[in-house]
Amino acid sequence: MQIFPAIDLRGGQVVRLTQGDYDQMDIYSPDPADIARKFKAAGAKNLHVVDLDGAKDGTLANFDAIRAIVQEGGLFIEVGGGIRDEERIRQYLDLGVGRVILGTVAITNFSFLKEMVAKYKEKIAVGVDAKDGFIAINGWKEITGTKSVDFCKELVEIGVKTVIYTDISKDGELKGTNLEIYKTLSELDGLDIVASGGISFEREITALKEMGTYAAIVGKAIYTDKLDLKRVIQLAEGNA
Repeated sequence: MQIFPAIDLRGGQVVRLTQGDYDQMDIYSPDPADIARKFKAAGAKNLHVVDLDGAKDGTLANFDAIRAIVQEGGLFIEVGGGIRDEERIRQYLDLGVGRVILGTVAITNFSFLKEMVAKYKEKIAVGVDAKDGFIAINGWKEITGTKSVDFCKELVEIGVKTVIYTDISKDGELKGTNLEIYKTLSELDGLDIVASGGISFEREITALKEMGTYAAIVGKAIYTDKLDLKRVIQLAEGNA
Protein backbone atom coordinates (compact mmCIF):
# COMPACT_ATOMS: atom_id res chain seq x y z
CA MET A 1 0.00 0.00 0.00
CA GLN A 2 1.18 3.51 -0.83
CA ILE A 3 1.30 6.32 1.74
CA PHE A 4 0.59 9.92 0.74
CA PRO A 5 1.47 12.43 3.48
CA ALA A 6 -0.66 15.53 3.03
CA ILE A 7 0.30 19.14 2.56
CA ASP A 8 -2.67 21.51 2.69
CA LEU A 9 -1.86 25.04 1.55
CA ARG A 10 -3.44 28.34 2.47
CA GLY A 11 -1.72 31.63 1.81
CA GLY A 12 1.47 29.75 0.94
CA GLN A 13 1.61 28.11 4.36
CA VAL A 14 1.16 24.49 5.43
CA VAL A 15 -2.06 24.22 7.45
CA ARG A 16 -4.63 21.66 8.59
CA LEU A 17 -8.36 22.20 8.87
CA THR A 18 -10.81 20.28 11.04
CA GLN A 19 -13.72 18.83 9.01
CA GLY A 20 -12.91 21.29 6.23
CA ASP A 21 -13.73 24.29 8.42
CA TYR A 22 -11.60 27.31 7.43
CA ASP A 23 -12.29 28.80 10.87
CA GLN A 24 -10.68 25.77 12.53
CA MET A 25 -7.20 26.04 11.03
CA ASP A 26 -3.81 25.20 12.50
CA ILE A 27 -0.66 26.55 10.84
CA TYR A 28 2.29 24.14 10.83
CA SER A 29 4.90 25.71 8.57
CA PRO A 30 5.53 28.76 6.37
CA ASP A 31 7.73 26.62 4.09
CA PRO A 32 5.89 23.86 2.18
CA ALA A 33 9.04 22.73 0.33
CA ASP A 34 10.77 22.15 3.66
CA ILE A 35 7.89 19.95 4.81
CA ALA A 36 8.18 17.99 1.55
CA ARG A 37 11.90 17.50 2.20
CA LYS A 38 11.20 16.20 5.70
CA PHE A 39 8.58 13.78 4.40
CA LYS A 40 11.03 12.54 1.77
CA ALA A 41 13.71 12.06 4.44
CA ALA A 42 11.22 9.88 6.35
CA GLY A 43 10.88 7.62 3.31
CA ALA A 44 7.90 9.16 1.53
CA LYS A 45 7.66 8.53 -2.20
CA ASN A 46 4.33 10.30 -2.69
CA LEU A 47 2.65 13.53 -1.69
CA HIS A 48 -0.97 14.68 -1.53
CA VAL A 49 -1.24 18.46 -1.96
CA VAL A 50 -4.43 20.49 -1.59
CA ASP A 51 -4.76 24.16 -2.51
CA LEU A 52 -7.33 25.31 0.05
CA ASP A 53 -7.49 28.81 -1.43
CA GLY A 54 -8.17 27.31 -4.83
CA ALA A 55 -10.89 25.09 -3.39
CA LYS A 56 -12.55 28.10 -1.81
CA ASP A 57 -12.31 30.73 -4.54
CA GLY A 58 -10.70 29.13 -7.60
CA THR A 59 -7.52 31.23 -7.47
CA LEU A 60 -3.96 30.06 -8.07
CA ALA A 61 -2.75 31.63 -4.83
CA ASN A 62 -0.53 28.66 -3.95
CA PHE A 63 0.92 27.92 -7.40
CA ASP A 64 4.41 29.10 -6.46
CA ALA A 65 4.36 26.97 -3.31
CA ILE A 66 3.33 23.93 -5.34
CA ARG A 67 6.07 24.67 -7.89
CA ALA A 68 8.62 24.75 -5.07
CA ILE A 69 7.37 21.38 -3.79
CA VAL A 70 7.58 19.82 -7.26
CA GLN A 71 11.11 21.17 -7.72
CA GLU A 72 12.24 19.22 -4.66
CA GLY A 73 12.08 16.15 -6.91
CA GLY A 74 11.86 12.49 -5.99
CA LEU A 75 8.15 12.52 -5.12
CA PHE A 76 5.02 11.53 -7.03
CA ILE A 77 2.65 14.43 -6.37
CA GLU A 78 -1.10 14.60 -6.70
CA VAL A 79 -2.79 18.01 -6.44
CA GLY A 80 -6.38 19.00 -5.74
CA GLY A 81 -8.31 22.11 -4.84
CA GLY A 82 -10.16 24.38 -7.23
CA ILE A 83 -9.35 22.49 -10.44
CA ARG A 84 -12.39 23.27 -12.54
CA ASP A 85 -11.18 23.58 -16.13
CA GLU A 86 -8.72 22.05 -18.55
CA GLU A 87 -6.35 25.02 -18.39
CA ARG A 88 -5.76 24.42 -14.67
CA ILE A 89 -5.23 20.71 -15.33
CA ARG A 90 -2.59 21.52 -17.96
CA GLN A 91 -0.89 24.08 -15.71
CA TYR A 92 -0.34 21.49 -13.01
CA LEU A 93 0.68 18.67 -15.33
CA ASP A 94 3.12 20.99 -17.13
CA LEU A 95 4.58 21.83 -13.74
CA GLY A 96 5.43 18.17 -13.21
CA VAL A 97 2.51 17.08 -11.03
CA GLY A 98 1.78 13.38 -11.52
CA ARG A 99 -1.97 13.46 -11.04
CA VAL A 100 -4.68 16.10 -10.59
CA ILE A 101 -7.79 15.62 -8.51
CA LEU A 102 -11.20 16.78 -9.71
CA GLY A 103 -13.72 17.26 -6.91
CA THR A 104 -16.84 19.40 -7.16
CA VAL A 105 -16.62 19.70 -10.95
CA ALA A 106 -16.65 15.90 -11.26
CA ILE A 107 -20.11 15.92 -9.68
CA THR A 108 -21.54 19.08 -11.24
CA ASN A 109 -20.16 18.57 -14.76
CA PHE A 110 -19.92 14.83 -15.38
CA SER A 111 -19.51 15.29 -19.14
CA PHE A 112 -16.40 17.42 -18.51
CA LEU A 113 -15.03 14.70 -16.24
CA LYS A 114 -15.58 12.08 -18.95
CA GLU A 115 -13.81 14.26 -21.50
CA MET A 116 -10.81 14.86 -19.24
CA VAL A 117 -10.51 11.17 -18.30
CA ALA A 118 -10.62 10.21 -21.97
CA LYS A 119 -7.88 12.75 -22.73
CA TYR A 120 -5.56 12.51 -19.70
CA LYS A 121 -6.41 8.98 -18.51
CA GLU A 122 -4.72 7.97 -15.22
CA LYS A 123 -3.51 11.53 -14.63
CA ILE A 124 -7.06 12.41 -13.59
CA ALA A 125 -8.24 11.31 -10.16
CA VAL A 126 -11.60 12.05 -8.57
CA GLY A 127 -12.05 13.26 -5.02
CA VAL A 128 -15.20 11.83 -3.50
CA ASP A 129 -16.03 13.59 -0.23
CA ALA A 130 -18.92 12.09 1.67
CA LYS A 131 -21.04 12.72 4.73
CA ASP A 132 -23.43 10.00 5.91
CA GLY A 133 -22.91 8.24 2.58
CA PHE A 134 -23.82 11.22 0.38
CA ILE A 135 -21.44 13.34 -1.66
CA ALA A 136 -20.56 16.84 -0.46
CA ILE A 137 -19.41 19.59 -2.82
CA ASN A 138 -18.29 23.23 -2.78
CA GLY A 139 -15.82 22.93 0.06
CA TRP A 140 -18.03 20.38 1.84
CA LYS A 141 -20.68 23.03 2.43
CA GLU A 142 -23.36 21.42 0.24
CA ILE A 143 -24.56 17.84 0.64
CA THR A 144 -25.97 16.39 -2.59
CA GLY A 145 -28.49 13.62 -3.02
CA THR A 146 -25.91 11.44 -4.76
CA LYS A 147 -24.85 8.29 -2.91
CA SER A 148 -21.08 8.11 -2.78
CA VAL A 149 -20.70 4.39 -3.47
CA ASP A 150 -23.09 4.54 -6.44
CA PHE A 151 -21.07 7.43 -7.86
CA CYS A 152 -17.85 5.45 -7.49
CA LYS A 153 -19.42 2.69 -9.57
CA GLU A 154 -20.17 5.26 -12.29
CA LEU A 155 -16.56 6.38 -12.20
CA VAL A 156 -15.37 2.85 -12.96
CA GLU A 157 -17.58 2.81 -16.04
CA ILE A 158 -16.01 5.97 -17.55
CA GLY A 159 -12.45 4.80 -16.96
CA VAL A 160 -11.47 6.65 -13.79
CA LYS A 161 -8.53 4.81 -12.21
CA THR A 162 -8.03 6.58 -8.87
CA VAL A 163 -10.56 7.81 -6.30
CA ILE A 164 -9.60 9.72 -3.17
CA TYR A 165 -12.47 8.98 -0.78
CA THR A 166 -12.86 11.15 2.31
CA ASP A 167 -15.33 10.63 5.13
CA ILE A 168 -15.81 14.27 6.16
CA SER A 169 -17.04 13.43 9.65
CA LYS A 170 -13.69 11.82 10.44
CA ASP A 171 -11.35 14.37 8.87
CA GLY A 172 -9.02 16.15 11.26
CA GLU A 173 -10.61 14.64 14.35
CA LEU A 174 -7.74 12.22 15.18
CA LYS A 175 -10.31 9.66 16.30
CA GLY A 176 -9.90 7.12 13.52
CA THR A 177 -11.13 6.59 9.99
CA ASN A 178 -14.17 4.86 8.49
CA LEU A 179 -12.78 1.39 7.82
CA GLU A 180 -16.23 0.04 6.94
CA ILE A 181 -16.61 2.24 3.87
CA TYR A 182 -13.15 1.30 2.61
CA LYS A 183 -14.03 -2.37 2.95
CA THR A 184 -17.07 -1.73 0.75
CA LEU A 185 -15.06 0.27 -1.79
CA SER A 186 -12.30 -2.35 -1.90
CA GLU A 187 -14.83 -4.70 -3.49
CA LEU A 188 -15.24 -2.45 -6.54
CA ASP A 189 -13.17 -3.88 -9.38
CA GLY A 190 -11.04 -1.50 -11.40
CA LEU A 191 -10.64 1.35 -8.91
CA ASP A 192 -7.58 2.34 -6.92
CA ILE A 193 -9.02 3.65 -3.67
CA VAL A 194 -7.10 6.21 -1.64
CA ALA A 195 -8.35 6.33 1.95
CA SER A 196 -8.50 9.83 3.41
CA GLY A 197 -9.84 11.37 6.57
CA GLY A 198 -9.08 10.69 10.20
CA ILE A 199 -6.42 7.98 9.91
CA SER A 200 -4.88 8.10 13.39
CA PHE A 201 -3.73 4.62 14.43
CA GLU A 202 -1.18 2.11 13.18
CA ARG A 203 -3.82 -0.62 13.25
CA GLU A 204 -5.80 1.32 10.63
CA ILE A 205 -2.82 1.31 8.27
CA THR A 206 -2.57 -2.46 8.72
CA ALA A 207 -6.31 -2.96 8.22
CA LEU A 208 -6.40 -0.85 5.06
CA LYS A 209 -3.42 -2.73 3.66
CA GLU A 210 -5.03 -6.09 4.40
CA MET A 211 -8.28 -5.16 2.64
CA GLY A 212 -6.34 -4.23 -0.50
CA THR A 213 -6.58 -0.44 -0.34
CA TYR A 214 -4.29 1.16 -2.93
CA ALA A 215 -3.15 4.07 -0.76
CA ALA A 216 -3.80 6.06 2.39
CA ILE A 217 -3.43 9.77 3.09
CA VAL A 218 -2.06 10.77 6.47
CA GLY A 219 -2.34 14.36 7.58
CA LYS A 220 -3.03 15.77 11.00
CA ALA A 221 -1.85 12.60 12.78
CA ILE A 222 1.71 13.06 11.49
CA TYR A 223 1.76 16.81 12.15
CA THR A 224 0.74 16.25 15.78
CA ASP A 225 3.07 13.25 16.20
CA LYS A 226 0.18 10.88 16.84
CA LEU A 227 1.67 8.80 14.02
CA ASP A 228 5.28 8.53 12.91
CA LEU A 229 5.51 8.84 9.13
CA LYS A 230 8.55 6.58 8.78
CA ARG A 231 6.81 3.84 10.78
CA VAL A 232 3.57 4.27 8.83
CA ILE A 233 5.40 3.84 5.52
CA GLN A 234 7.13 0.72 6.82
CA LEU A 235 3.79 -0.75 7.92
CA ALA A 236 2.18 0.03 4.57
CA GLU A 237 5.06 -1.55 2.66
CA GLY A 238 5.11 -4.62 4.91
CA ASN A 239 8.58 -3.83 6.23
CA ALA A 240 7.68 -3.16 9.87
